Amino acid sequence: MVPQRHAAFLSLIVAAVATAAAAQGPPLTLPQPSQAAAVSQTVGLTEVTITYHRPRVGGREIWGKLVPFGEVWRAGANENTTIEYSSPVTVDGHPLAAGRYGFHAIPTAGEWTLIFSSVDTGWGSFGYQPGEDVLRFTVHPEPAPHVEALAYFFDDATDRQTTVSLRWEKLRVPFTVTVDTPEVVYQSLRRELRGAPQFFWQPWNQAAARLITDGVHLDVAAEWVDRSISIQRNFTNLRTRARLLAVLGDTAGAESLLAEALAMASEAEVNALGYERLAAGDVTGAIEAFRRNVEDHPESWNVHDSLAEGLAAAGDTAGAIAGYEKALAMAPAAQRERIESILNRLKGRSGSRRGETGRAQ
Repeated sequence: MVPQRHAAFLSLIVAAVATAAAAQGPPLTLPQPSQAAAVSQTVGLTEVTITYHRPRVGGREIWGKLVPFGEVWRAGANENTTIEYSSPVTVDGHPLAAGRYGFHAIPTAGEWTLIFSSVDTGWGSFGYQPGEDVLRFTVHPEPAPHVEALAYFFDDATDRQTTVSLRWEKLRVPFTVTVDTPEVVYQSLRRELRGAPQFFWQPWNQAAARLITDGVHLDVAAEWVDRSISIQRNFTNLRTRARLLAVLGDTAGAESLLAEALAMASEAEVNALGYERLAAGDVTGAIEAFRRNVEDHPESWNVHDSLAEGLAAAGDTAGAIAGYEKALAMAPAAQRERIESILNRLKGRSGSRRGETGRAQ
């Protein structure tokens, strides 16, 4: 009889608690003391995303007190701080697969241990287990200007690397994230070329040109540019094939193919080739392309304007002035003010040089 009375009493307690909970209604959503935040950075094609909560200093002593030394800390507040990579990366020299990781730290007065865990759904570090570590390494914190609310920053981002910095109070904890962007781009191109782009010459050519620029998978670049040429043979993809031959050391083959490409090139394509060479520092090659355009399209103001720009870059002021004067005589009204301004500057420079020569004599 006693056990039955005890069971009945417990049932009454459970029912009372359930009734009280139901009477309170569902919990309301209110602001948290440590605000939620997320920051992301694209490195090449790779997305790096950090999700965390931002505790404030609030006049408290942080390191060694609020955040004890030698204990695992959530590197934020509330739920697990997480870091996600959309592609494989290298973190401070250590390879790490694409994925979403729980991020923890073990601070000390000297160096910190940073931890990437396979579990990204924990509440802080309370359920942290070392056996679930995917990566751990040490870094050295640095003094930094005061940051009241903990924050993560991406410093010095390029298309291949960035530095992630945890900043709080007067401390900065950095680590580098490096991406093999050429390989990531290659894998991305392979996927995209399985879709609708495979039916057009431009994507195959663009993909091949990218591999040549990055200097990777040149055998595949050859396959892709040949696929482009098989769909439509034109100046753009023949020039890409010529670039590849030059990279592979076949200078004669590259020159022959480029000559074929130029024979079918439009004025705009040759002009673009000239400016591409000019941007690469090949002034002689740029002038060669611009002169070809002048010979083939003497009635175009733009080809004279481009040749003049190339001659000016080569230091041929007299030739540049002659070219700009021809361009000015044919140019539309919208271009005349710009060309006149360049001419005035060049003529002033030329006059100044003549004056200096006269004084020297």
